[in-house]
Amino acid sequence: MFRCGISYPRCRWILPLIILFAIIFDIIAIAAQSGWVEDEDAKTHYASMWTQCRGRNDQWDCKSLMEFSWAQAVAALMIIGLIILIIAFLVSFFALCCTLSISMLPIVGGLLIFAVILQIIALIIYPVKFNELIYEGYYNYTWAYGFGWGATLLMLGCGVIFCCLPRYEDELAGMVKTKYIYSSSA
Repeated sequence: MFRCGISYPRCRWILPLIILFAIIFDIIAIAAQSGWVEDEDAKTHYASMWTQCRGRNDQWDCKSLMEFSWAQAVAALMIIGLIILIIAFLVSFFALCCTLSISMLPIVGGLLIFAVILQIIALIIYPVKFNELIYEGYYNYTWAYGFGWGATLLMLGCGVIFCCLPRYEDELAGMVKTKYIYSSSA
């Protein structure tokens, strides 16, 4: 017999783990030395959140983007979002894994939604201002920029779930039998 259902007590461990993945993705996006933007062939121009480099082969001329106020704002918003994400992870870990503290879950959800707003603003400002600064053809937003969006989407999903979890207090505590969505009689 095959049965498919939701085991809410497992969410107590899975949700902090997903937030941990979001932290890792955010650190990768922030710390990347390249990979936010590349020119069409990725041969003459690339940029990270911090610097942009031009050149060919091993002759690269790198300049800091931190001289621009928009780049400083992007860096600040991404770092503040990461700090809020780490705080949300710690609170969610203690609220779900150590003790079951249902009252803390909406706080975690609120922190995550706030971090999402900050990072969406940063991830939108960067390409708009970068394209205004340097418009010399076609640019690709690459892997590190994608990790920033990946972290933001994980935070958004977890934020919504954390805001909804207080309705399922008995299920999270394991006091209710698993509800099966699908059962086959084979």
